Amino acid sequence: MLREAIHDLNRLREVSAVIARHGFGAYLERVRLGAVVPRPVGAPSEGDVPPPADGRNAVRFRRLLVDLGPTYVKLGQLLSSRPDILPAAWIAELSLLQDSCEPVPVADIQRQIELGLGRPADEVFAWLDPVPVASASIAQVHRARTHAGADVAVKVQRPGVREQFESDLGLLQYVARLLEALVEETGIYTPSDIVEEFDRAIHEELDFANEARNARDMAKASRDLPFVVVPGVHAELSSAMVLTLDFVDGRKVTELGGREDFDPERVARNIIEASFRQLFGGGIFHGDPHPGNILALPGNRIAFLDFGLVGRIGRPMQEALVTLLVAVALRDPDTVARVLYRIGVPEAHTPITTLRDDISGILDRYLGLKLDQIRSSTLLTDMLDLAVRHKIKVPREYALLCKSSVTVEGLIRGLYPELDIMEVGLPYAKEMLFSRFQPGDPSGALMKSMLKLQGLAEDVPGQLSQILADLEGGKFRVNVRSEGIDRLADNVRSLGLTIFLGLLASALALGGLFVVARQMAGSQAILFLGFSALLLAGFLFGASLTVYWLGGRIPKLSLRKLIHRFSSPD
Repeated sequence: MLREAIHDLNRLREVSAVIARHGFGAYLERVRLGAVVPRPVGAPSEGDVPPPADGRNAVRFRRLLVDLGPTYVKLGQLLSSRPDILPAAWIAELSLLQDSCEPVPVADIQRQIELGLGRPADEVFAWLDPVPVASASIAQVHRARTHAGADVAVKVQRPGVREQFESDLGLLQYVARLLEALVEETGIYTPSDIVEEFDRAIHEELDFANEARNARDMAKASRDLPFVVVPGVHAELSSAMVLTLDFVDGRKVTELGGREDFDPERVARNIIEASFRQLFGGGIFHGDPHPGNILALPGNRIAFLDFGLVGRIGRPMQEALVTLLVAVALRDPDTVARVLYRIGVPEAHTPITTLRDDISGILDRYLGLKLDQIRSSTLLTDMLDLAVRHKIKVPREYALLCKSSVTVEGLIRGLYPELDIMEVGLPYAKEMLFSRFQPGDPSGALMKSMLKLQGLAEDVPGQLSQILADLEGGKFRVNVRSEGIDRLADNVRSLGLTIFLGLLASALALGGLFVVARQMAGSQAILFLGFSALLLAGFLFGASLTVYWLGGRIPKLSLRKLIHRFSSPD
């Protein structure tokens, strides 16, 4: 425990020094972390260096994450998929983060293969390319050939990567709790929420069994699409640390310009159809469809790679998204408002009429434009920003889908700018919408809707009668919650605890001094008890001061103002 605490403290000092070196030292002082680490030798004081005049704080933040190491690069990549947390400029900058590291020697990779599969690497593979195809923070990929003659791609976890991430995650959790104690407000997402999501995502990515399941599910969702290739999983050559897939040789979709053996329009249409069919048919979508993860194959086919980040949505959310797309196409703000409320979780009461008016304002900006003049990514971002502004917490999958849609749209516009994504994709949404009301729908959506209406018609009269009976009998109660009263109660509890600890510390201090004064030349055991009482009194004094400090007495940092300052030119 002591060794771990010393390691965490040293890591905190390293992180703080890097933060200060990138010009964020003033904000360390604001959150009382400046005293944790000494100022680096030669580093200027807070007043010596003014904030940069170019206002490129997002660029500095990206460089900061790169210098902090792989864990923080992964955190930046997670944040880049959450446009509901950070401003658009920051999302665009963090999307540039490349998860690349120096390659691990092939001898270490062979030891990891033996550790993960329980057999030496030469018994598992007839040939293993010593030069990796890719090397990232969690794993690196090598091309290999099985003893059966199959060409495969082997993804092997780097040695010690789990311990490194665990250490950094513990530090991030401490910092998150500290921020929540010192920050005035954190919006609808707290730092602990973000770190908890990051913790869950990292542990899922560290277990290659999850990625293998994602690959199988993606293949299942694409089985009726002959132009889509998803590499198969070699289960007997895979484990939690080693993942073996079919090797796919193709070209990045961004490298098709000027090549006569590919039709960019056909490739673009195939990407759109595959994305919609996977989403609305299998309820799954690729969470990171950047150019390196989508390859073009002969015959204008496409291949999806790297399934570490995959999103899933259930049938109710699929139907909600279909309704949302059709409502936007029909410019129906009432339906859009209801769907946003149903998709998200409102953190505060917002009249649906106010939300509807704001949605109407967004749709009016696109009024009169043709479908090919509307950037779907802009529309999705506007809707997401509106939900956040009204304190509607959207599910992680929805935010990830928005980010994925923006990336796919960028690929499509690079391949064939004349292609209208909404015009191509809308028929698939309408197809699913109309299928809900077909009597032969295997999901039974029509019958379920009729049963819900029947249940509603039967239940409402009884529920109204119960409410009227409770009103008549004086049993009807209304719970009222006030943030001001809750805050006052917290302050009263904090004050009571502070007074109690202070009185207890004072009593121990007086008693300890009395014992020490009486027993200076007496029993050593009693003298030790006196000094122990003084030590405990000092500890309680410190605890009471801490409770007083964190109890709202000292003004807290406004995170909203901080982010706004970061996002705008200085």
